[in-house]
Amino acid sequence: MSPAARVTARGWGWRHGDRPRPAVAGLDLDLVPGERTLLLGASGAGKSTLLAGLAGVLGDAEDGDRSGELLVDGLDPAAARGRVGLVLQDPDGQTVLARVGDEVAFGCENLGLPREEIWRRVGEALAAVGLDVPLDHPTSELSGGQKQRLAIASVLAMRPGLLLLDEPTANLDPEGVAEVRDAVGRLVAARETTLVVVEHRVETWVDLVDRVVVLEPGGGVRADGTPDAVLGERGAELAAAGIWVPGHHPVVPRGERPDAAPELLHGSRLAVGRRRFGERTPRVAASGLDVVVRAGRTTAVLGPNGAGKSTLGLTLAGLLAPVSGEVTALPELAAGLGAAPLRWRSRELVARIGTIFQDPEHQFLRGTVREELEVGPRALGRPASEIVASRDRLAERLRLTALLDANPFTLSGGEKRRLSVAAVLATAPRVLVADEPSFGQDALTWAELVRLLDELVSRGTALVTVTHDLELVDALADDRLVLTGSTEREAVR
Repeated sequence: MSPAARVTARGWGWRHGDRPRPAVAGLDLDLVPGERTLLLGASGAGKSTLLAGLAGVLGDAEDGDRSGELLVDGLDPAAARGRVGLVLQDPDGQTVLARVGDEVAFGCENLGLPREEIWRRVGEALAAVGLDVPLDHPTSELSGGQKQRLAIASVLAMRPGLLLLDEPTANLDPEGVAEVRDAVGRLVAARETTLVVVEHRVETWVDLVDRVVVLEPGGGVRADGTPDAVLGERGAELAAAGIWVPGHHPVVPRGERPDAAPELLHGSRLAVGRRRFGERTPRVAASGLDVVVRAGRTTAVLGPNGAGKSTLGLTLAGLLAPVSGEVTALPELAAGLGAAPLRWRSRELVARIGTIFQDPEHQFLRGTVREELEVGPRALGRPASEIVASRDRLAERLRLTALLDANPFTLSGGEKRRLSVAAVLATAPRVLVADEPSFGQDALTWAELVRLLDELVSRGTALVTVTHDLELVDALADDRLVLTGSTEREAVR
């Protein structure tokens, strides 16, 4: 048998237990050993569901209904798990152990490899993805982008016959994107691994793959062929359906900004960092920071993974104490409270500073999308009619209406992201701190999300966004703060 795996689907489908309609239906697909496929589709088309099916993990965490046949090397995927490596959209969802080296070694140990071979592969995999940290570095202390590299390294070390990548570069800096792409390229170059990669932004992968498959929302395949045939000959059609097609990216005109831009929040001489477990003193991630957050303006926080961007965002949002320096809320934002957001109660904070975490699942509180969109306004004592109107408006804008009764944890990655954005916007905060708000979106939902944020800023909301999405920066940013990964920063106006 070839080291690379074969994939066969015949009329295959899956319906999540809390959904009236299947996520995938009537799928017929054949992938020959060693083939490299880019799997595309609008947000919610079932791409992640198909990957979970191929990995043999559908049904592990929830009930659902299966139809048709899905095989890896002629076997049910659950019986071929040792042949399949899956990298999820959420790296926290597959981090098992406390130390980096142990995490990468874990899969190899389960394969029964000799100790010397395991640790040789650990070193090679970490080098391949550019994760330059000690083997005993705590996995809990990695940035979101570093955790993604760790997840990819853990799978690469196993050398699977079928490699499944679900938005593997969503939260990586440009250098990390190139390193991961090159590492995967080296792995599949010998055709000893079959590759299926899901990625909305196709430019990174299009030169590496042989084939592009576009799933049709609701079931079946919309397009299937070489990259030139699918993205070239049918580019305009697919772009209109929300596919990110090179040369057809959406453009969102920027709205008018308020004439007056009063200062709402000020970070002065900031050093930001976090404590490791058992340590009394936080480790500084970035220092020498002066940040001015103004009403009706967008500040984009940029820089490499691990530079302290998310830590700065949490500090400005009043959720993390600065190592040194001060975060001061001006009277227009504080509205009678003290000047330090860190000392505000949660109900006082949520109406003034809203935070969209990098990982959407870290802020879900309820069992349905409907309840999640209502929880913030209810906590603030808003009238019932206002809560319902806000919920329905945001659900419509961000294409969540059909999912109101779904469990938030069963949504696709892009749907989870939109829900986390909508749930925070439902409280109408004066300042919005958004960490990677646009990842996982097809072109249509990306454009609608950008329009929604632009409208808020035009009406006077202050937006601070931590992001690697340079198209989002071009569309929204008035000011840029670039963290360099050292104790200094560069401000770009």
